[in-house]
Amino acid sequence: MHARFYAPQAHATGDVVALPDDEAEHLTRVLRLSRGDQVVVFNGRGQAFEATVQRAGKGTAELLLGPACEAASEPRVAITLVQAVLKGDKMDDVVRDAVMIGVAAIQPVITTRSEVTHVSITRGKRRERWERIAVSSAKQCGRAVVPPILEPEPFDSIVALAEERQLPDPVLMLVEPQADANAVSLGELAGERPRDASLLIGPEGGWTAAEIATGVERWHLVTLGSRTIRGDAMALVSVAALFAKWNEY
Repeated sequence: MHARFYAPQAHATGDVVALPDDEAEHLTRVLRLSRGDQVVVFNGRGQAFEATVQRAGKGTAELLLGPACEAASEPRVAITLVQAVLKGDKMDDVVRDAVMIGVAAIQPVITTRSEVTHVSITRGKRRERWERIAVSSAKQCGRAVVPPILEPEPFDSIVALAEERQLPDPVLMLVEPQADANAVSLGELAGERPRDASLLIGPEGGWTAAEIATGVERWHLVTLGSRTIRGDAMALVSVAALFAKWNEY
């Protein structure tokens, strides 16, 4: 199987495209590929191409795009994951797994009980890191789409985005089984398979009563069994469960 590389400028067969610096570094210094080697290129927006290395050296690489080729199919339901930012490197794992399982976009949210602030995210350039992880995960799992990592927002802004229809509908808020009598098991969700959806997942400490009350008024509250699942695993488990519910598998 040919190595896969992310080239956002890849558009059409016959084009010669330069790889981004980190991708070129991987091609030249890690894999030690050279002129004439065959690879696969994807542009992050759904297109993938067979390609031939034209030039490689000193951290730069240019590729000649060949015929289009197939990539992993995208899910029939485009899920936007609205994930409370987790502490440490746990959010890295969430992004990696969410891209692998097939989400369409990731919207980080800062909730009342989040242990991470917007300032720390900006200073630590964490969004840029999550974007690199998204590219790496797409490469590994065979997708030709790199889901966007949106600007982290406070919970109140997420509410406003949903009310302005800037979040895909239906909006599902994942809560603990005892959180509210209005919550239903994910398997009991009614209705046909949607084209789009948003899934809200809280922080390690859970949603506050006020945040849950906001969800009750506006969204669908869903639960995922009685087991305690790690915060960094919840996105993978719940998105996979939704895809199973909607006959993606």
